[in-house]
Amino acid sequence: MRPIITLLTDFGTADGYVAELKGVLLSVAPDASIVDLSHDIPPQDVECARLAVARYWRRFPAGTVHVVVVDPGVGSARAPLAVQSDERFLVGPDNGVLSPSMVAAGSRVVALPVPSAASATFHGRDVFAPAAASLALGTPIDSLGSAFQDPVIRRTPEARRGRDGEILGEVIAVDRFGNAITNLIAPRGGRIEVAGRVIPIVRTYADATTGDVVGVVGSSGFVEVAQRDGSAARVLELTRGTPVTLRTPRA
Repeated sequence: MRPIITLLTDFGTADGYVAELKGVLLSVAPDASIVDLSHDIPPQDVECARLAVARYWRRFPAGTVHVVVVDPGVGSARAPLAVQSDERFLVGPDNGVLSPSMVAAGSRVVALPVPSAASATFHGRDVFAPAAASLALGTPIDSLGSAFQDPVIRRTPEARRGRDGEILGEVIAVDRFGNAITNLIAPRGGRIEVAGRVIPIVRTYADATTGDVVGVVGSSGFVEVAQRDGSAARVLELTRGTPVTLRTPRA
C-alpha cells in the first residue's frame, strides 16, 4: 500500500504554502498518497487544531503520518516533535496540537533537530515535511531526533457537578454549521440551559422543526447546541467558553 501522509494546517489555499509542503513531501516520498484534511483551521487556533486531530488521527490506517502545522510559536524555543502512537505517526509543533496522540498509552515522542538553513518562519516546509516523508518511507522515529520528556499537553476541560445535581460545562468549539460543541457527555434525556435559554435534547436534527434550537449528541459523543437549518452559535451568540448547564431528568 502507498504510504499515507495527511495535512492539517491554518494556511488556507490562496497562497503557495500548502504547495511547498507537498513539493517537499513528494520530493522525498514520491509514492506517498497525500490527503488534505483541512487548511481552514482559524489562524493560530491551536485548540481548534487539537480537537480536529482528536477526531481523525486514529481513523486512518496503521502507518499513516499526520502532519499538523498550526504553529504560532514557529521559530521560538518551542520544540518540533514527531510522535509514534497506536501504530501511527504525527509531526508538528510542541504547543498541544498533538496532545490526543501523546496521551495514548505507549506513545513515543522525539524532538526534531532544526537544520541551520531552515526558515525561522516556515518549519512546516523545512522541518516537519522532511521528517514526515522519512517516516512514511519507514525510517525509525528514534533516528530522527532525541527523546522528548515533557511535551505540552492540552486537554478538553472536564464538566463538573453542581450543588443540585446539574452538570456544569462549556462550549469547547463551534463548527462551520454553527453548532456549539460542548464538553458534556451524552446523557439520556434532559435539557440544556445556555445563554438564558432552556432547550431540549433530541436524538437527531430531524426531530426539530426549522428554526428550533435543540441539544443533540454529536458523532464525537459530546452534546452540541444546534439550530435546525440555522446557526445556534449566531442566534445565541455562543463562543468557546460559554457556560452550558445540563439538567438530567433527576436534576
